[in-house]
Amino acid sequence: MATAAIPLDSPRKQHWEWQYLDLMRRIWEHGDERIDRTGVGTRSVFGAQIRFDLADGAMPLITTKRVYWKTATREFLWFLTGDTNIRTLCAQGVEIWTDWPLDRYRKASGEAISREEFSARIVADAAFAAEWGDLGPVYGKQWTDWPVYSQVGKNLYKRDTGINQVALLVESLRTNPGSRRHIVEGWNVAELDQMALPPCHKTYQFHVAGNRLNCLLYQRSCDVALGLPFNLWGAALFTRMLAQQCDLEPGELVWLGGDTHLYLNHSELVEAQLAREPGGRPTLQLMRRPETMFDYRIEDFVVSDYTPQAPLSAPVAV
Repeated sequence: MATAAIPLDSPRKQHWEWQYLDLMRRIWEHGDERIDRTGVGTRSVFGAQIRFDLADGAMPLITTKRVYWKTATREFLWFLTGDTNIRTLCAQGVEIWTDWPLDRYRKASGEAISREEFSARIVADAAFAAEWGDLGPVYGKQWTDWPVYSQVGKNLYKRDTGINQVALLVESLRTNPGSRRHIVEGWNVAELDQMALPPCHKTYQFHVAGNRLNCLLYQRSCDVALGLPFNLWGAALFTRMLAQQCDLEPGELVWLGGDTHLYLNHSELVEAQLAREPGGRPTLQLMRRPETMFDYRIEDFVVSDYTPQAPLSAPVAV
């Protein structure tokens, strides 16, 4: 059942989160119904935008349901380590990536193991984690160790030290703020087939205007109900960390979606969330300035004034 839209000229529309809810409504009511890779099916639109001003500590935390921002932050800090094995995440109770290795293990072994049992085994058994917990060269690997090879003979190449895109970005923002090349890219065509999931939030571009650091995130594929709240948080977090490291102020976050979709089996979540109204203004405080981008800890981030409505859950399509 469709929910009534709030008129565009309503004072309630001033809250940034209406951009998210209006996008969700547009997809659910007018999106193109498609058969997708997972077999679940989606409703999809192509080319979407959300804008958010990060000034004064503001963060794009969804309030019409609870978003577990600490989980999203732990995932982002994990990306910055360059690690590609879920063992570290599972040990922190972060199960964002567990479903892909679990699906692979079940198919290969025929064992009807639960997610909880699989995750516990990953944490307890290093050899098992090495065999079954690796995701391939996903986000963190590309961000911090983009592969480089040099030719050492006819048809022979050796692996050189990879490119740390994040470290180069920090240096570029500090020394050449006017550059149009402040980019972190995850879409390594040569390694896509080795990844458990090719990067969805694939391209981050940064722009310095005065002393404000703006971020544009292009996302090729976006699960609006489950993924986008985490993606908005991650991009905003990335921008605030970079701004701190480069003596800049956080500016505007611009999110762009390619295939922007809702899964057909998310109907209960969608209808429930569209019946809610956003409120509040969550903020983030960075408690210290670490030496580098790679030295932040979960304790460094404190969120205030976040009073979300009740959680809404839905299955993840693998």
